[in-house]
Amino acid sequence: MKSFLKNLKISWKYMKNQRVKFFLYIFCNIIHIFISVLVPIISAQIIVKLTNNVLLQVLELAFVLFLVEIVRNVIVYFSQYFSHKIYRETFIVIQRELGKEILKIENQCIDKNSSGVFIQRLTNDTSNIADVFNVLNIYLTQVLTNVGIFGAIFIINKKVFVFVFIMITIMYFIERKRTSLYNEQDKMYREKGEAVSGFVGELVRGIRDIKMLNAEKSFINELYDKVKELNRCRYIMTSTDRNYSFLRGGFHDLFDVGMIFLLVYFIYTKEITIASALVVNNYMSRVTSLINYFGMMLDKLKSFNLSATRIFSILDSDEFTKEKFGTKELEDVKGDFEFDHVSFSYLEDRPVLKDVSFHISPKETVGFVGRSGSGKSTIFSLLCKMYDVDSGHIRIEGVEIGDLTKESIRGNITIISQNPYIFNLSIRDNLRLVKEDLTEEEMVEACRMACLQDLIDILPDGYDTIVGEGGVTLSGGQRQRLAIARALVQKTKIILFDEATSALDNETQGTIQKAINNLKKEYTVLIIAHRLSTIIDCDRILFLNHGKIEAEGKHEELLKKCDEYKKLYEAEMRK
Repeated sequence: MKSFLKNLKISWKYMKNQRVKFFLYIFCNIIHIFISVLVPIISAQIIVKLTNNVLLQVLELAFVLFLVEIVRNVIVYFSQYFSHKIYRETFIVIQRELGKEILKIENQCIDKNSSGVFIQRLTNDTSNIADVFNVLNIYLTQVLTNVGIFGAIFIINKKVFVFVFIMITIMYFIERKRTSLYNEQDKMYREKGEAVSGFVGELVRGIRDIKMLNAEKSFINELYDKVKELNRCRYIMTSTDRNYSFLRGGFHDLFDVGMIFLLVYFIYTKEITIASALVVNNYMSRVTSLINYFGMMLDKLKSFNLSATRIFSILDSDEFTKEKFGTKELEDVKGDFEFDHVSFSYLEDRPVLKDVSFHISPKETVGFVGRSGSGKSTIFSLLCKMYDVDSGHIRIEGVEIGDLTKESIRGNITIISQNPYIFNLSIRDNLRLVKEDLTEEEMVEACRMACLQDLIDILPDGYDTIVGEGGVTLSGGQRQRLAIARALVQKTKIILFDEATSALDNETQGTIQKAINNLKKEYTVLIIAHRLSTIIDCDRILFLNHGKIEAEGKHEELLKKCDEYKKLYEAEMRK
């Protein structure tokens, strides 16, 4: 109960802009409660007047009932209007906030979790939170309405009331047990759902590789196992619901038969009139529905509590660690930074970088060379503060990276990877993603410097050409050049190329190299190279081996003083 109230309180703040509508919604439901209690009373009076053959009063009551029903329909209309507005606006706010918080989660934490964890919570759980106050209102309205009728039976005959109370209590405990079991099973079902969503996401993203590997059968079997387990959990939930519904239905039938025998007995002993017995019998369906509504309300509230716990663990808890940034803003970034005795490991006791130190000057072009696993890409990740160092210091413009704001770091650095992600949008929109107010002149200039303009000139829709998911309609080199243009549009002072030409043919590599050369002396450019031919003209080259900088200098200098570098270069020349 304590956690439920806490979750409800947190949810309330996301309705900040909808509270006036919410109170109007409550007002409509209060009127609806009053009308719902009044209608059976008028209906009961019609039955009494009919049995007494007072037909004129029957007609008068029928007209009053007609007017009351019109008012009820109007109230229901506005109630539904406010309900839908509240749900829609609150849902948008919660999804937006959750999306923002997911993007703040540390990479180490993201690495440990399936994407399904975040997909399910962002798409499904947010709906339960957005709807909780509407649900509370709806079911409380129904419960209170039927409680009022329950009180009316007490007034008519106290012995009948006692019988109803006993039966209702038994059905309440059955329903409470059902919802408790159902909630535990729902928790497991959602965890399995996250696993399925994560796997489906991987399947879709890797569909081309799956086809090339001829591994469709293995992936389908794996998907089948996960879906089968998910549906097993779902079957357990529906079985629980079915079994307890059967038990509750049995008591309901017993209740109905018992009530008929009881009313017949009281009519026989003259403890109740026939008219009153008809009124009580008319109320019975409403009284027994009290437990149904109560059970549905428990289902919804427990589902809300589970969803809220899952979402608030992302929004406001230590379960998902968030990135931390400083408060210092860099006004004029020139591209100067340094690593000072930096050590780092992804896993404990398995260091990737060991006491690495180097300094990069503004507008310098520096190459990073080394065998796979030597720590080259890790340097780029640390520079962008994707991870925090274990020890040592990283400084940008002389300021400790931990003291800087996110915008000061990532707003001034762009990474172009071997496989840059291109969005399923037009070329123009891909560029506008990083700068919403991008002008036509800026876009053309960025594409010219990235050697992309020749491609755009021959495309049927030019800049408005849709490139497909992941840029599937473009070649590897064209995707690289679009990524370079995107970096130029962003106007960052530091551009990092993470093996950007390693998977390209020589002709395409030459085009990319030309684009990189256009950036020299204008930007601070760092290049991780698989092919040494791409970095031999760099101002400096750093050679990494087993997480340490083993040597540095120009290409000719390294050939003379670093045997490992010389071996790599000679091996490439022999190819």
